[in-house]
Amino acid sequence: MEAKKVVLSGFIAILSPLGGMYAQESGNVEVGLSGDVVSSYVWRGFKQAGASVQPSLSVGYKGWSVSAWASTDIGGNGNKEVDFTLGYAAGGLSVALTDYWWDGEGANRYFSRPENGNPGHLLEAGLQYALPGSFPLSLSWNTFLLGEGNKKAGGDNSFSTYVELAYPFKVKEVDFAVSAGFLPWESAVYGPDMDGFKCTSIQLGASKEIKINERFSLPVSASVIANPAAEDVHFVFGITIK
Repeated sequence: MEAKKVVLSGFIAILSPLGGMYAQESGNVEVGLSGDVVSSYVWRGFKQAGASVQPSLSVGYKGWSVSAWASTDIGGNGNKEVDFTLGYAAGGLSVALTDYWWDGEGANRYFSRPENGNPGHLLEAGLQYALPGSFPLSLSWNTFLLGEGNKKAGGDNSFSTYVELAYPFKVKEVDFAVSAGFLPWESAVYGPDMDGFKCTSIQLGASKEIKINERFSLPVSASVIANPAAEDVHFVFGITIK
């Protein structure tokens, strides 16, 4: 199975485009909506697809949130993903539970049991903490708990885990962030070669809003992402519509 999707990493959450979202508040309820176009879809150092459209929708209430995120490649190569996340955030701490589904376009088995080669859904728990004050370093820990694609060759659960450190900073009017992510042990979700400790993502990203007129601006972002474990590198450009 192809190694899978982040964005939702702590670093992607810091940067636009996935971090850029239109928000409408109504009392204590906040609704967010955005759509991103990226030159390629890279998740935790692994390329998932070429140029893609990635819509997102969220509803939040007093720290709780329910969100949906998806990605479909523009070239029509069959890459399709739909994820749903339940999260809670308080202060610098946030926790999340995400259902991933990436069987692809035309699979027509979203509600099917994971059998006959169908990897089906995977369930991941995530924890992130950002230091307060002038040194906003964040640490995120993400572990897959359930799913056929999370099993080792012998059938045991690998509890595929991705850990990432991220640090945002600003230079003039441009928001930057650097991050480094690794797999602490064998993690089947990321591919058969990920059989132990592996550094899969070293990333430098920048984002900025380009002002079009008094009422409209266009958020853009660019990220250089190196994957030492796979000896690969990516340069991703994105825009956000919100």
